[in-house]
Amino acid sequence: MLFRASARTVAVMALDGSLFLHLTEQFVHMHGSRPGPSEARSWERSIPVLAAALNDAGLGDVEVLLEYALPLNSKRADAVLAGVHPATGEPSYVVVELKQWSQATPDEDDPTLCHIDAYTHPVLNPIEQVRRYCRYLVNFNGAVAEHPQRVGGVAYLHNATEFGTTGLREIELDDQGQMYTAERRGDFLAYLRTKLSDKHPGAEAADGLLAGKIVPSKQLMAVAAKEVREREQFVLLDEQQVAYRMVLNAVEKAKQSDHKEVVVVTGGPGTGKSVIALQLLGDLYRRGVPAFHATGSQSFTKTMRKVAGERKRDVQDLFKYFNSFMTAEKNSLGALICDEAHRIRETSANRFTRAQHRTGKAQIDELIDVAHVPVFFLDEHQVVRPGEMGTVADIKAAAAKRGLPCHVVPLDSQFRCGGSDTYVRWVVRLLGLEPGGPVTWDPDDRMQLLVAGSPEEMEAFLEARRAQGYGARMSAGYCWRWSPEPKRGEPLPPDVVIGDWARPWNLRGDRSVSGAPPAALWATDPAGFGQVGCVYTAQGFEYDWSGVIIGPDLVWRGDRWVTDRTASKDPVFKRSTPDADVDRLIRNTYKVLLTRGMVGTVVYSTDPETRDKLRELVGAERAVAPMAG
Repeated sequence: MLFRASARTVAVMALDGSLFLHLTEQFVHMHGSRPGPSEARSWERSIPVLAAALNDAGLGDVEVLLEYALPLNSKRADAVLAGVHPATGEPSYVVVELKQWSQATPDEDDPTLCHIDAYTHPVLNPIEQVRRYCRYLVNFNGAVAEHPQRVGGVAYLHNATEFGTTGLREIELDDQGQMYTAERRGDFLAYLRTKLSDKHPGAEAADGLLAGKIVPSKQLMAVAAKEVREREQFVLLDEQQVAYRMVLNAVEKAKQSDHKEVVVVTGGPGTGKSVIALQLLGDLYRRGVPAFHATGSQSFTKTMRKVAGERKRDVQDLFKYFNSFMTAEKNSLGALICDEAHRIRETSANRFTRAQHRTGKAQIDELIDVAHVPVFFLDEHQVVRPGEMGTVADIKAAAAKRGLPCHVVPLDSQFRCGGSDTYVRWVVRLLGLEPGGPVTWDPDDRMQLLVAGSPEEMEAFLEARRAQGYGARMSAGYCWRWSPEPKRGEPLPPDVVIGDWARPWNLRGDRSVSGAPPAALWATDPAGFGQVGCVYTAQGFEYDWSGVIIGPDLVWRGDRWVTDRTASKDPVFKRSTPDADVDRLIRNTYKVLLTRGMVGTVVYSTDPETRDKLRELVGAERAVAPMAG
C-alpha cells in the first residue's frame, strides 16, 4: 500500500498536488525506481475523481487505501475503501478498479476479455478483474475470510460513455463485480452509499483489514481438498509413501504441540517428487491444514496451476513462487511444499523488491520460517544457474542454525525415462556427474537411445514419432543468441542455426505468438514442437520423445569432456562466475535435457568428434537413419 487517509484528506491533497508527490516518493522508496507514465497518469487523473465521488456521496470519513497490495502477490488494487456497512454495522470494504478508458469492446469469443485502442492484445474485462481481486482478498486475508459478504468490488470507468462500454456488461454482474461509467456517476454514488455508512469513520475497519492474518481461508481449503484429491491419483510406492507419511506425521505433531521440523525429499528426474507434492497439498487441505505449493520456476508453477486448478480458478492461487514469502508471518502455515527446491536462490530480492524488504535474508531461511513443516523436494543434479542454493547441505545447515530436526528421504524408483534406472545412470556417468567415466549404452527394454547425424535427421525422426501419436520436443544447450520476440503476426526469429537448418527458440513470454505457445506451455502444448526448448523451459517436464542438441559449450576431446564457457550465450553466466561453477552448471543443464524423454531420446552434437564419441558409446546400429535424398 502506498498511502492511506480519509477520503476528505485524499481530496484536499489531490487538489494541492501533494498527493501525487507523496505517492511518487513512496513508490521510489518501495521499488527503487520511478513509477511508469501510465501509473503516474492514473494517480493524477483517476484518484481525484474517486475522492470527489466519495465526498459528494457524503463519505468523507471513509478510509481510502491507495495501491493496496494483494497478499502474497505482486498485484495491487487501485484502491480499497474501508468503512462501516450502513445496514449491518459490520466492517465493509469496496475494492475499486479505476480506468481512464473512453471505450472498450468485449472479445468476440470470450466476454471476460475486452479490447481497447491502447493495446494490440486483449485485456481482462474490468468487471472480471475487480471480481478476482475481491475473491483473492477473501481467500487470503483472515479479516474477511469468514465474511466474504463484507467485500464488494466495482470498476469505475470515469471517462467512458455507456455507448462505448455497453458490451462489457455481457458477463454476469454480482456484488463483487460491478461497473459504472461517467454517465452513471449518480448510480456510482448511490452504490457507494449502499456499502459504506456516512455516519461512521472507516479507520477502525481499515486497521482490521491491514492486520488480517495472511492464510488460505477455510472455504478455499475445502475447495482445494476436493479439487486436488478428486483428480486421478497415482499410487505411491515404497519410499514415495515413506516421504508422504513422514510429512503428514510431522504436520500432526506440529498441530498437537509447538513442534517444527524440516523434511527433505531427494530424487532424480521422474522419481515422483511432484506427484507426492500434489498429493500432500490435497491431503493437507482435507485435514484443514493451511499450506502452499511453491517453486522457483514460472513454467512449472503455471503448469501446476493449470493441472490442479483447471476447474477451480481459486485453487490456482495456492501455487506460489519461492520469493512470495519475504513478508509472511513466521509459522503462519502448517506446511510449505517447496517443489523443484534445487532452484532456491540466495535471496528473494530482485530489482523490483521494495527497499524495506531488502533484508539480505536467505531465501532458504524465509521458506523454513513461514511454516511449521517446510518440505523440500529436490534433485541436486538439476542446479543449472549460478546462485541456486537448493542442496541438502544448504537446507540441513539452515535447519541446524535454528536447532530444528531435518529428515532426508531419498527416492530411488524411476518413473521418467521409461522407468529406466539404467538410462539415468548412463546419463550421469556420461556427463561425469558421478565418478567412473562414460560407459557403453547397454539397452534395456524400457528406454530407447539413438544418435542423429544432423538436426534434420533428428527432426524428421521425431516428426515420424509424432505421426504415430507420440509427443515430442527438441531442446538444446543455450549456445545461440535469443532474439526479442516479434510483434504479433510476424514469424519467430530462427535463432538456433546449424548449417542449413534453423529453428526458433521457445517463446519467453506469457502470450502466444504466431501459433507458438507461451513459455509456460511449451512442454505441454502440441504446438511447442516447432521451437527448440531451453533448459529453463524444459526443466520439470517430460514428453514421450526427447531430441537433445548438445552445442559447442560441451565437447569431447581425447578422453574427457571440455566445457567452453565462451560458447554459452546464457546471460546468467557472469564474468565473476568461476570456471568450475560454469562447468558443473553446463553439465547439469545437459543432464536435465537428456532426462526429459519417457519413451526415448535422440541426441545430436554440433561437434564431429563429440558425435563420434556418442556413436561409439551408443552403438552404430542405433544411429538415426539418414533422410532419403
